[in-house]
Order: sequence, then C-alpha cells, then structure tokens
Amino acid sequence: MKLHHFSQLIFKKAAKRDQHHILYYKDTDLNKWVGLTWRELANRIQKTACALIELGVKEHENIAICSQNKPENLIIDFANFAIRAVSVPIYATQSAAQIDYIVNDAEIATIFVGEQQQYDNALQVLQTSKYLKRIIVFDNHVNLKGEQRASYFSDFINTGDNKANHAEVEKRKNAAKESDLALLLYTSGTTGEPKGVMLPHSCILEAMRIHDIRITSVSRHDKSVCFLPLSHVFERGWTYFCFCKEIKIYLNLNPSDILQTIKEIRPTVMCNVPRFWEKVAIGVQEKITEMKPFQKGLVAWALAVGKNYNIDHVRIGKKSSPLLWLRYQIANIFIFNKLKKVIGIENGNIFPTAGAAMEEQLIVFFRSLGIPIVYGYGLTETMATVSCFNYSGYKFGSVGEVMPDVKVKIGDDNEILVKGKTVTSGYYKKPEATKEAFIDGWFRTGDAGKLDGNHLILIDRIKDLFKTSNGKYIAPQQIETRLGADPYIDQIAVIGNERNFVTAIIAPSLERLKAFAKKNNIAYERIEDLLENEQVYRFYEGRIAEGQKDMAKFEQIKKFKLIKKGFSIESGELTSTLKLRRAVIQHNYKALIDSMYDNSSIKMY
Repeated sequence: MKLHHFSQLIFKKAAKRDQHHILYYKDTDLNKWVGLTWRELANRIQKTACALIELGVKEHENIAICSQNKPENLIIDFANFAIRAVSVPIYATQSAAQIDYIVNDAEIATIFVGEQQQYDNALQVLQTSKYLKRIIVFDNHVNLKGEQRASYFSDFINTGDNKANHAEVEKRKNAAKESDLALLLYTSGTTGEPKGVMLPHSCILEAMRIHDIRITSVSRHDKSVCFLPLSHVFERGWTYFCFCKEIKIYLNLNPSDILQTIKEIRPTVMCNVPRFWEKVAIGVQEKITEMKPFQKGLVAWALAVGKNYNIDHVRIGKKSSPLLWLRYQIANIFIFNKLKKVIGIENGNIFPTAGAAMEEQLIVFFRSLGIPIVYGYGLTETMATVSCFNYSGYKFGSVGEVMPDVKVKIGDDNEILVKGKTVTSGYYKKPEATKEAFIDGWFRTGDAGKLDGNHLILIDRIKDLFKTSNGKYIAPQQIETRLGADPYIDQIAVIGNERNFVTAIIAPSLERLKAFAKKNNIAYERIEDLLENEQVYRFYEGRIAEGQKDMAKFEQIKKFKLIKKGFSIESGELTSTLKLRRAVIQHNYKALIDSMYDNSSIKMY
C-alpha cells in the first residue's frame, strides 16, 4: 500500500478491510477483551481530529500523550497526523518535573493523560506552566478534583462533529507532506537533559518499507501483544508495522498483567526487551530444577537436540538428517511445546527483542527451544531498527544484519555511524546538539561497535566505556548483561573508572535470597543483616566468579556490595527505558563505592 503520509494508513485500511477487527483492549469493567474494527477505529480517529480542530489546534502544533497502552493513545496519535499536528509521547511513569520539562520545551498547550497518576502529575504542571492550557483524560474514573481546565475524553470527542471541522480535516489531509513532523520523542537523558528527537512522516514510512523487506513471515493471521510502553520508539514502531501488515494488536494496559495477557492471547508476535526474556528463562530453569532426575535428563537431551537442529543446521541453512529431524519433532512435541504452553508462546512466529544487551547464551537457549527471538539494535533517532537477526544466517555475538537501505560504518573511537531515510532530522530547538550529532551527514549513535560483513557487533555505549587506573578498557554493559541473567541478581551496576580494579553494586533478588537463607539455616532479623552475612557474600562471590570465568582477569569483579533497594526511575538512577544513569548512581552511592576501595566498613542501604 503506497502512502505519501502516514495519516492515510488507517483510513485506507478501513476502506479495504472495513469490518475486520484490528485493535483489542481489555475492558476492565466487563473483564473481557473488546475489539475495534478498521472502520470503528477510522471513525474514532476522524471524530477526534474534528474535536482537535474545534479546540483550535493548529498545523504543526505539539500535542502530548501521557498514558499507559490504551486505544485512545493510538487514536490521538493518528488524529494528530490527520490534522498535521505532532504527537509528543510521554512515559506514563514520568514525574511531574519530567512532564513539566517536556511541556515547556515543546510549548505544549494540550496534554492527554490516561489514569489518576498521570492526571495528578499533569495537574501540577498545569498550575505553573505558561504553556499548558488543558488536560484531557482517557479514564472516566479519574477524579478531576474540580479543575475547570480538565475534561474527559468521552466528552471531548463529541465536541467537533460539524461539517466545517470535517472540511478542515480533509483540507489538512490533502495538504499533508511526508516532510511534516510526525513525532517528537524525548530521549531519556542518561548523561544530560532530555532532547526532543524529531521524526517526520518520511522516517516512519521508510521504517515500514524496510521492515516489510526484512520481516516477511508475518500476516493478518498473526496476533501481537503490545506490552512495552507506546512512548518507547520500539513498541510504537512495531505497532505501526502491525497496522501496516494488518496484524491484530492486543493492548496490555498494566505491565504487571503481562504474563496473564500472554496466556489469554497466545501471541504469535511480540516485541520486548531482553530483561523480559531473562525472567522467562529463570522461570523455565526453576521448573526444570523442580523435576525428577529422569525428567531433567530428558530436558537436557531435548535441549541438545534442539541446539543441534535449530542452531547447527536450520540457522546456517544446513539440511538435517532424517534421524535428527525425527528427534527434534519428538523433543518439540513432548517437551518444548509443553514448556512454551505454560508461558503462552507456543504459537510464536517472531519475537523482536532489543533495547538493551542480551546474553548470547540466552538467545541460544530460546532458539534451541524453538522460540524465535529476533535480536536487534536501534535508537530513537533512527526510528528504531538499525539491524536485526535475519531468518537464517544470523550470527551470535552480533545484533543482526544491517537493515535494507540503511548504511552503517565505524568511525573514530569505534563509534557506530548511521545514514538513511529513517534517521532523525535533528533535535528540537537544539541546533548545537543536532550539529554535534552528525559528522559528514552520518548520525553519531554514541555506541561503540564493529562490522563483521553486514553483521553489526555492539560493544557498549562510548560514554559508558571506562578505563581503569591500570590502563585497561572495560565495557560495563557486557559484564552487567552476563551477570544480570543470574536469577539471584535483580540489578547490577559495574564500577571502575580510573580505579585500580572493578567493583559492583548489586540489588539481589530478595525472594530468592530469602529462600537461600531458609535452605541454609541462615538466621536474620532484618534484610540488612542478611545482606551483610558472610555466607551470603561468599555465595554471591561464587556466582559472580562462575559468571565471569571466561572473561579477562582485569574485567572480573573483585569486590561488590549488596543493596536492599534496587535502582529506580523515581530516584533518578534509571531512565524511563530502564537504562542505568551511571553518574547518578555513582553520586548516590559514593560512600558505598569508596568503601570498596579503601577497605573501610559501611552499613548496607
């Protein structure tokens, strides 16, 4: 389907598919999934676009959306596109101060919010901002607290239904250009203040085109669970692609419900981050641990067969022997499918995974089980995907093959440079930052990597790479990814810049640690006592040593501290996409870090 502007997509699909269902959400009052047809979706978008005109929204005006994954989130998105306005997604978890920054930077007059938490934060901004004029709320259960400048979406959508507004919407649709700004996505700001990444419609259209070339196995017969926040470029881009391919989209409202949602929907496709799959792997391993010795032996046999079949043959296009094929069918029917059915992913087609580093052995494990993890790499500034695994020939240790018609080269300091039609036009109102982000027309990703043919290998964020006082370079993400897959480690931050050895701050999995203490008769009154226990320390020391046994000596963690409370968005230690803000962590835990280098004792947090 040829489009010159992304606003055309839903309306063209509605004309073609009309009564076919495309978008589903869980009605919490009825406790059941409700579907919207293409026609119903298009009608709501058109009606919302008219209401925005009635509100006085101008062409190219920035409109904010701060909500969990709800149908209204996407309805506003495409209504904005229809009237040539710009969508500014804001994470539902962001604080009032973070919302205030974006509102003021993008000069936002209208913000749409989901539930009470987002409304309360937006209300704080409304009281002081010289730009914000109104809040429109998706959930009718939200208490508006008597604020006259706030209203419910259900009331708002009915305000623009007149011929003049319809005519204006059609006029703007006809005037739309692919150079129009579509999205203003604010980076999480790991090392500085957030920057608004400008993505015109041309970026989205190109992203859809190249994904259509690379991802050929999906169709309208697929089902996708939308789990990551739609404010994340990965989920937003994937959801747009699902619309293009007519894949049924199921919106997961609350992240805590995801495991139940997956079991209810049994998705064939779903994008996610490595941490999700790490937790799935831990759950599978725990079930295996509970098995009887004979059953464990069968699983070990099946995994060996799965690796031989999927990794050593299918991956490289090598034909398997009839005996290996038969063994794999037996392993798949009697073991793999049963494990996958417990999770709800037995119908998997592809599961795109990106957003952070993923341990190679984890990918091997899932691929051996026949779970089609498609690992990739991208940025907000590149409308997500720069590279991803192909159906065959993918290389472990890489983040896949560079996408069609995207150019990648390695610059100074091994920096990954990208050029193509999916690359941002720059940072909003930040000409100096935009200038700094490009070199000879190539976008500077800030990531270190290397190319192996057309396969891209990611090393680390350049700003995260550090050098010990002994002159050894350390890539902390590689260590964190390796050890973060340990079921007893919930979070880890590696330290060592300009120090003479590597240390770490570890937030343990408290429930598993408590179970370990009970099994080993370790008495304690407070969690702090358990974290300071010598036997616990030695236990973690052994797990860290095992996890790093094949790493260089200078990369191995020599000392570590266990903390009671993990890193959080609220403390500023994590970005909205759950990346570590290392400077904040090093500031917040300065005394704890110093204690690992001066041999002094210090209380746990």
